[in-house]
This record gives sequence, C-alpha cells and structure tokens, in this order.
Amino acid sequence: MKVRENWFPFLKSLLLVVGGNILYALAVKLFLLPADLMTGGTTGIALVVNHLTGVSISMFVLVFNVCMLAAGFFMLGKQFALTTVVSTFTYPAALEFFDRMLGDMMLTSDPLLCALFSGLGIGASLGIVIRAGASTGGMDIPPLVLNRYLKIPVSVSLYVFDLCILLAQAFYNVPEKVLYGILLVLVYTIVLDKLILMGSVKTQVKIISRQPEKIRESILHQMDRGVTVLQAEGGYLHENTPVILSVISNRELPYVERLVRAVDPEAFMIVSRVTEVRGRGFSMKKEYR
Repeated sequence: MKVRENWFPFLKSLLLVVGGNILYALAVKLFLLPADLMTGGTTGIALVVNHLTGVSISMFVLVFNVCMLAAGFFMLGKQFALTTVVSTFTYPAALEFFDRMLGDMMLTSDPLLCALFSGLGIGASLGIVIRAGASTGGMDIPPLVLNRYLKIPVSVSLYVFDLCILLAQAFYNVPEKVLYGILLVLVYTIVLDKLILMGSVKTQVKIISRQPEKIRESILHQMDRGVTVLQAEGGYLHENTPVILSVISNRELPYVERLVRAVDPEAFMIVSRVTEVRGRGFSMKKEYR
C-alpha cells in the first residue's frame, strides 16, 4: 500500500507531462504551422532556423532541448533535470509523429482561428505541464539560469526572450502575420495564467460580530464546515475583536449569510473568492475528534 501511494502521484504527474507535450505538438501541427504563424519560445527559434536553413523544426527542437537540458543539469542541478527530461524528448517526438501522420492536414485556413486555437492549445499544454510540477525545457531554462546567477526576474527574462524571438521572425513576415503572432502570444499567456490559478474555486468568508461564539457554533454544527478564529484589533477603539474565517462552497454562501444574520443582524461580513483550496475537508477527508 505504501509503495502504491508513493508511485501514484509520480505516475499521475508523468502522464500529465506527456499529455501536455502531446497537446502542445498537436496545436503546433494543426494550427500554427499550417497558417505559418509566429510564436515565441523554442518553437519560435525553430521557425527562424527552418526559414533560414530548411532544418526540420522537430529536429532543431530536439537538439536545442537536449543542449538546454545539459545546461540546466550543470547550472540548476540534477533535480531540475529530472523534471525536464520528459518534456525534452516528448514534444519533438510528438511533433515529428504528427507531422508524418497528419501530413498537410488543415482544419481551417483562417489565420485568426489558427492564432486563437494555437494560443489556446499552447497555453493549455504549458499550464498542464507546469501544474504537474515539471518544466517544458528549452527556452524555460535560460531565464531560470539568469535568475539564479544574476537575480533577474524570470518573468522579465521570458518576455524579453519572446520579444527578441518575435522580432527575428518579423523580418521575413508581412505586418499582418506579425499582428497574428502577437495575438497568439497574448492568448497563450492569458490561458497559461488562468490554468495555473485554476483549481477548486471556493468562497472565503470573514465575519466580525459581537456574537462570535454563537456564529462559530452555527457554522461548525449546522453546516459541518471548519472555522478558524483570528484575533484582530479594531482600528477605531483598539478593542480586541475575534474574526471568524471559514471556507465554503459557492452554493453555501446564502446559507451562511442567513445563519449569521439570524445570530447578529449587524455582523460585518467580507466575502471573497479563492482559486484553490487544499487540506482537510476539501482535497482530503475530514477528521472528527
């Protein structure tokens, strides 16, 4: 049982990383390459090299990823290399496979649709890989190296590298394709950000009341939800004020409001959305004592 518990998270992460890279290759093959769109990252560099020399995109990506993996191993450590090695080989292999299997297949010739759907596919695939705790390799590595040795923020380096890669492609593309390339990068950036933050969305309530104990009992026993009592100080009278904190499902919010108003109609409530909740009662089973 212990071995199974240790292996299951690893296999789950491995499948997510492989699946994410396959989705990445599929989005590139079906939407990005047929429309001859611009993009950033390793694929963007491969497009430039392919235009100048005719070298296969998948072959260049494989060689570049292996070089970056070796650099990451020596500069960022063995642990980083282990989380990157799957992506290093899966993406170029999947891209070559789809190139041979699908040939010149096109789902649409509309460049706007291609930009939107390639952005959706690339953003989703990157989000899946990152949420699995891995790296996509390639151009992910130089920003991490710069951050470790020169303390340059990773986000800044990523944007600068992507901008340079897009500019390199802009020299041989018409202005319209440059605009589509910018749209593609914006779409996959937005999708990536949303997917990284996506989780079990819940509602957080903070309650300040003159009847904190009754409200605490009501939430615990009538709703079977956990409660944390925070100690705060009023800003006007400097009185010690308990703040009741609880995380509930979105549908339970009206019920909580009714419970609180029944105990203290003048209670002060702060309601906010949280994007992910982990722990007892949510991602783990409850324990009663």
